[in-house]
Amino acid sequence: MGNAHEALRDYWQAAALGVGISSIPRGSCRGGAPAESQWFSLHHSQNIEASVLRTDSAKQKTVNGEKLWPLTPESLVEIKMLAPSAETNDGKITFAYYGNGSDAPIDKAGVYFTGVEISLDVDADRDGVVEKNNPHKASWTWGPNGQGAILLVNCDKDSLFARSVDGGDNIMMSKEDLLDMSPMCLWVRGPEKLPTGYYLLLYVSASDAGNLGVFHYHNKIYSHVLGKQKLFYKARYTGTNELQFFVEGLRFPDEGFEGLLSLRVSLLESMGEGIPDTPIFTDVVTFRMAPLIITPNTLQPIDVFVCSVKDNLFFLKAIKSLVAQADYNVKICFEDVNRGDRWMQDEIEFGYIHAPHKSFPVVLDSPRDRGLKDFPVRNLLGPDFGYVTKLAAAAEVTSLDSFGNLEVSPPVTVNGKDYPLGRILIGSSFPTSSGRRMTKAVRDFLYAQRVQAPVELYSDWLYVGHIDEFMTFVPTADKKGFRLLLASPVACFQLFRQKKDEGHGDVTLFQGKETKRWTVAKIISTDSLVKENLYVQRSIDWNRDILKQQLGLSEDDIIDIPALFKLESGGRALAFFPNMVNMLVLGKELGIPKPYGPVIKESCCLEDHMVSLMKPFELNCTFIEDFTSYHKKLGEVHCGTNVRRKPFPFQWWRMEEP
Repeated sequence: MGNAHEALRDYWQAAALGVGISSIPRGSCRGGAPAESQWFSLHHSQNIEASVLRTDSAKQKTVNGEKLWPLTPESLVEIKMLAPSAETNDGKITFAYYGNGSDAPIDKAGVYFTGVEISLDVDADRDGVVEKNNPHKASWTWGPNGQGAILLVNCDKDSLFARSVDGGDNIMMSKEDLLDMSPMCLWVRGPEKLPTGYYLLLYVSASDAGNLGVFHYHNKIYSHVLGKQKLFYKARYTGTNELQFFVEGLRFPDEGFEGLLSLRVSLLESMGEGIPDTPIFTDVVTFRMAPLIITPNTLQPIDVFVCSVKDNLFFLKAIKSLVAQADYNVKICFEDVNRGDRWMQDEIEFGYIHAPHKSFPVVLDSPRDRGLKDFPVRNLLGPDFGYVTKLAAAAEVTSLDSFGNLEVSPPVTVNGKDYPLGRILIGSSFPTSSGRRMTKAVRDFLYAQRVQAPVELYSDWLYVGHIDEFMTFVPTADKKGFRLLLASPVACFQLFRQKKDEGHGDVTLFQGKETKRWTVAKIISTDSLVKENLYVQRSIDWNRDILKQQLGLSEDDIIDIPALFKLESGGRALAFFPNMVNMLVLGKELGIPKPYGPVIKESCCLEDHMVSLMKPFELNCTFIEDFTSYHKKLGEVHCGTNVRRKPFPFQWWRMEEP
């Protein structure tokens, strides 16, 4: 087939390996033809399908039983291998060229083909199993019918020998570590060997490489092949085979990182020294990093955490009793770890990460870094218990970076938009002021998770500045499923006026706790206290409006809890008596700061009022003594405790795009 064959080969060389289901080589028919050629015919082996393109089919003719097509500079033939090759060059196509008016071909040319099927596969349909060649594996979409694989950040510590979290150490310490990773398979079907000059390359972009790691199982060893400085891996080709890979996430979505990652495999052709290798087929898979989901206090508890310090023995005893009554677990952090820091709520926030194949809890560590700073790593990080923190310069960290200033609403619907995982709530400064805000590193991180779209409230009017000082959520068994409790000076003044009108104006607060005598009548008639609490009420009402608007709440969804505040010298507010809204929520059991209100007929009227408010929802109130050990130190029950809770039953990837 001489010169025509050589010329044709130049045109078809890049297409001589038929790869994959969707890769269809095309070649010019004119390049290998003698100059006088006007017509051509073709024959091919049974494992090839050929289509003639860009020619005038109306001008076809038959010569000696051969179907001829007119040959033009635009004529193309599209070749498709119908199945992977059993051996190299087992597919063939032959062209015959005819001159004008000739009955016999003036020349012939042929090309051999080798068919190889290549597919890089992941769990793109999110059922926990890697499926083969999912047509949607290269993209990522949200919703009940969404497609695209999910990656967990490998932020737990499965091995006792690991120095920190498992992710990023480039070492497979244990097989348990594999369960935190997403499986990926490279399927290959074809002859025992590739033709000379071809090879498979698995690779990742430089921008994605720092956010993932890839391990490959071969010869009973898990080797780190991609990630960080490793941008590509030359995969072995051994004919029909399945190569197993495991992909770990190294970074949560954050500022500058949306959470999407892609991996590619290409079949490359080496054309000789000095010429870059050419990809002739590429397959792509896309992952989205699972976000950190923070749990609201309306979800079912698992463990209750509290510190043991030198002056909280009675508080600790009361918490243990309440937790036992509610039938949950209590975990005590002792002084060798807490170093005198009792504010368990402020140091950490509990959440979890979830993929179709795995879910585990994750603790988010605050940048406050006081006595409890070592607690999350020493006591929580471990097998199937992850850890993440956001670092900030010490000068940037304020009281608003403590996680009493970070809460999550229950699931809500707002103007027809569903938030099935609730919304993150954080306290900030007044929009027109230059006051305290949560540090940018933490705010950016929370916003980047997307699935719990944050709402910023106004908390800088408080001395400590935490939103748990004026709000909480409690679960209810009705259709709404929860109520928002808001601290309310107005509700407190109304209650006290009622008690005065009933003849109890001389009854005192803080019995046995304060030397200064505060009666019901004195509180409601002290002008400075009334004015200060009018300011506080307006600050809370500002937040009330935001919460109604951003969480789709009505007034029926809100319960006002009597509270009073006092302003310190800088004009910021502190709780006047133990703040009942700052409570521990354990399902139907509420651990509420004992308010030391006016005792009328042998019971505290504030406690009685709280019980009456919660009774319609079948919520049980237990009042916990925290006056000296917490209230006097500017915190309450919620500030001194923390709860790990069960995850949402809703799968985050089924959300409509947030």
